[in-house]
Amino acid sequence: MSGIVDYEEYMSNDYKVYVDVNEDRLKDGRLVPLSFVWEDGERYEIDKILDVRRAASLKAGGAGLRYTVRVGRRETFMFLEEGSDGAKWFMERRRLQ
Repeated sequence: MSGIVDYEEYMSNDYKVYVDVNEDRLKDGRLVPLSFVWEDGERYEIDKILDVRRAASLKAGGAGLRYTVRVGRRETFMFLEEGSDGAKWFMERRRLQ
């Protein structure tokens, strides 16, 4: 074994879903996600932001700002992951398809 890690294989993750997010930026610099588009193309409105903190996704890997949001009656996490190629939003897939 050479010990060299294939970056594409390392970054592929069946639990991490990058999503398009409609967001507002407040004058103090904070980002407020308003809605997101899931991988099936469905748009979901965020009813309420319950918490924001720095955290890691233990399920999908990656870290950044973790937003706990309410969509309808369900609570879920959204992560704002900052990297060398900019900031990207991702969410955790609940189960493998």
